[in-house]
Amino acid sequence: MDSLTQIVLGAACGEVALGKKIGNKAMLWGAIGGTIPDLDVFVRNWIYDDAIHREAFHRGFMHSILFAVLMSILLAIYFKTLHPYVSYYIRKMWFWIKKSFVYVYNKIFNKNIVLEIPIRKDYPSFKDWWWLWFLSIFTHPILDCFTAYGTQLFAPFSNYRVAFNNIAVVDPLYTLPFLLFLILAMFFKRTSQVRKTLVWMGIGISSAYMLFTVFNKFYVDDVFEKNLKEQNIPYERFTSTPTLFNNILWWGTAETEDAFYMGEYSIFDSQPISFIRLEKNHQLLGKYDDTEEMQIMKWFTFGYYTLQELEKDKYRLNYIKYGLRENDGKQVPVFGFDLMVDNGKISMLEYDPEDDMTEGGQKSFWEAIKKELGRLWTRMQGN
Repeated sequence: MDSLTQIVLGAACGEVALGKKIGNKAMLWGAIGGTIPDLDVFVRNWIYDDAIHREAFHRGFMHSILFAVLMSILLAIYFKTLHPYVSYYIRKMWFWIKKSFVYVYNKIFNKNIVLEIPIRKDYPSFKDWWWLWFLSIFTHPILDCFTAYGTQLFAPFSNYRVAFNNIAVVDPLYTLPFLLFLILAMFFKRTSQVRKTLVWMGIGISSAYMLFTVFNKFYVDDVFEKNLKEQNIPYERFTSTPTLFNNILWWGTAETEDAFYMGEYSIFDSQPISFIRLEKNHQLLGKYDDTEEMQIMKWFTFGYYTLQELEKDKYRLNYIKYGLRENDGKQVPVFGFDLMVDNGKISMLEYDPEDDMTEGGQKSFWEAIKKELGRLWTRMQGN
């Protein structure tokens, strides 16, 4: 999911693990832990030169169970052995800075304030630190599994991507209540029962909403499948995913032998779903099917893609799992990738969402975003 949600979840995990011992610092370290797996978007630039492998690297090994175990052990070793000394010298340096101000204050106002370096007597154990880092890191890929992108939870032993498709990558109803309770908890002492209650209320509400999205997906899938059957669309497989920022408006995609049928459904709709047919056109790059690059793209898109020829040796691969958007009066895929063929080798141009959203005469990226959000809001209401 989005970075803010992962930070909030990581902070809550830190608080649960060590909040009673180190207070708000536990939230800080947990928030950092919740961010670590997504650092793969930077790591991939150091490993790969081509855009296709970079795209495939995200939500790979750094989102796996093994990575969570190993990284939490390494961080626990550091925080148990080296960090106490680092922390001591940082606190000592801060102490002397404060002492300098106090010295000036005493001289000016004729006071006799004395400062002492605080000494920690209840420094967390290795187990405490490991639990904080494991919880905050491991819950990141677990949360990602509920989205449509796909998470390689079992890497490097398997490249299978877990994707339950029941919540959007950005959903304020999951994040904002969670964030509010966590912020409120920060203002209470680390030993306060109110603080503990607020954190668990945030976890409980977010978990309840997640459970709602799971049951909602079962309901929405049933509606889509009934509509496909009633409209005599014989499909081989089917998937659905919610649109951004909500769990009310969904896109469903059904695959046939040579095409995809896509439909948009709001739980407030009263009319049958209207499906749009998109030709696969996979034959455009058929002779490159066995290349490593095309195998990666098929794996990355779960096979839910269409092709269109833009010009000689240049093609658009539309990743249609996330649905369609309105552009210049037409329904077009939410995003896609431009592929180039050069001397029998396929390469991909770096994906630029701003260029994608401003196609068709939109004045600016933000204007296009505003227009699409307005359309989603209208459709969510069943209009």
